Parts: sequence; C-alpha cells; structure tokens
Amino acid sequence: MAGGIGAGVIVLALTLALLAALGNAAASVLQRRSAATAPLGSSGRRLSWLIGLVRRPLWLLGAAALAVSGLFQAVALAAAPLAIVQPVMTTELLFTLLVGSFVFRRPPDRRTRWSFLAMAVGLAAFLGLAAPSGSADSAKASHWVMVGPPAVVVVVLLVLIARHLKPAGRAAVLGAATAIGFAFTAALVKDAIGNLAQGLVGVVTSWQLYTALGIGLVSFVLLQTALRAGPLVASQPALTLGDSLLSVFLGVLLFGERIVLGVRMLPEAAALVLLVLGSVGLARSPLVSGTEGQEGKSW
Repeated sequence: MAGGIGAGVIVLALTLALLAALGNAAASVLQRRSAATAPLGSSGRRLSWLIGLVRRPLWLLGAAALAVSGLFQAVALAAAPLAIVQPVMTTELLFTLLVGSFVFRRPPDRRTRWSFLAMAVGLAAFLGLAAPSGSADSAKASHWVMVGPPAVVVVVLLVLIARHLKPAGRAAVLGAATAIGFAFTAALVKDAIGNLAQGLVGVVTSWQLYTALGIGLVSFVLLQTALRAGPLVASQPALTLGDSLLSVFLGVLLFGERIVLGVRMLPEAAALVLLVLGSVGLARSPLVSGTEGQEGKSW
C-alpha cells in the first residue's frame, strides 16, 4: 500500500496503530467516567474540576493508557505514512464496543452490530480505494507555516463558538477542535522522528517534538472538556473522523504522501459515508457511551 515500504513494515505499523486505538478506547472510557462525575469548580474557577481529576485513580489509569497509546502511535508513524496510521485510529470505537461487551457481559444489539460492520467495512474500503503511498521523512518548514497558523485560528474560533451552543453541539464542536489538535500532534511527532537520521539528539532537540508536546497537552485538555460538555454520540464521531480525515490531508501536503483519486472519488466518498454512519451508530450504543447519560455542564 505504501510505495517503497515493505509489506512487513506496513503490517507492523498497522498492528501498532490498532494497539494505539485500543489504548485510546480504554482511556476514553476511564476518563469519561471520571470527567462526568467530577464536581464543578467554585469561586469562578471554571476548569478547577480538571485539577481534581488527577486525584482520581480511574482518570490516572486512563492517562497511563493514553501515554502507552501515544508510544505505539509514534512508532507506527515512524514506519508508515500518516494517511495510513491515522485512519486506522478510528477503530477506537470498535475496540470500545468490544471491551464494553466483555466487561459488562452485555452483547450488542442488532443496530450496534450493523454499525460495527458498517464502520469496519467503510474504513477498509476507504484505505483500499485511496491506497495511501509514499512518505517523506520530514516536512518543509514553509509547509508548516502554511498550515499551522490557520489551524490555530480555526481551533480558537471553534472553542469560542462552543461556549454558546447547547450540550450536543458544544460537544461536537469541541470534538472537532480536539481532532485538529490530535492530527497536528501526530504530524509533528512524525516530523520529529524524521530527525532520527541525525541520531537521538536530532529528535530531542527538534522544535517539532516540543511543539507536539505543547499542542498535545492543549488537545488533551480540550478532550476532557469535550467529554464533559455533552453526549459521546456528539463528540466521538467528530473527534475520530476529523482526526483521520485531516491527517490524510496533512500527509499529502506535508509529507508528499499520495492517495488515489480520479474515478475512485465517488466510491471513496461512499466509503466515508459508511464510516460516518457506523461511527454515529456505535457512539449511540450504551456499551460505547456508558451509562452516564450526562447533560452538558458549565466549563
């Protein structure tokens, strides 16, 4: 699928991406429960609830799962194109369903099973049709200047808009903002790892690494806010699908990755629609969304 990259390397990258998605699924469930039950801040400290989360064992366990997931994802990005690794990360919802079915000993209903199938088929079809290939080790600084500032402006606008929306809309908009942050974090990590040709020092002294850490931290806070703002069915599809689709764009623009378009554009669009429908269906499942049924809270 990726020109110039061995099949064995692609299989390894896909396996690591799947493990990263599994870690994200575990983190999402654990942190959502902690965020939903955290008390609201007082004395005008709107995000004071976030500080209290670090004292919650479930939240810390979720943070650990997210850290391990990030490590798997980084190695996968070092081995394969961004346009391959990030779409595979959408399987987070599939893993959340499987883990929920096992833990709660509750088989999914028929609609959930169809949603599972739709998402799996949609993802496989899109990757097969788009056939991402090729990837430069690093991106040009001029390309970062071209995409970075507009992305910051969009995220700020989304956060400001979210404050005036009802819970479902707020969660969706914050999920989209988080997706932008995570997509750029992944691209920056890939760019930083590209400096391995200069040795480990080249990675730890790169601006990309520390920019990725900063954006990743901001995205992490946005994620907690999105999970608390409204129902999972609103935030999760925007987060997983937005991250994946933006990553395909960044892979093409920053790293020279190639995807097949032309006559395949129509079936690729159909595959994406199937992926979206499956994602929304899975996010509606109690096994994925949990039992909190949370209403939006002030933040």
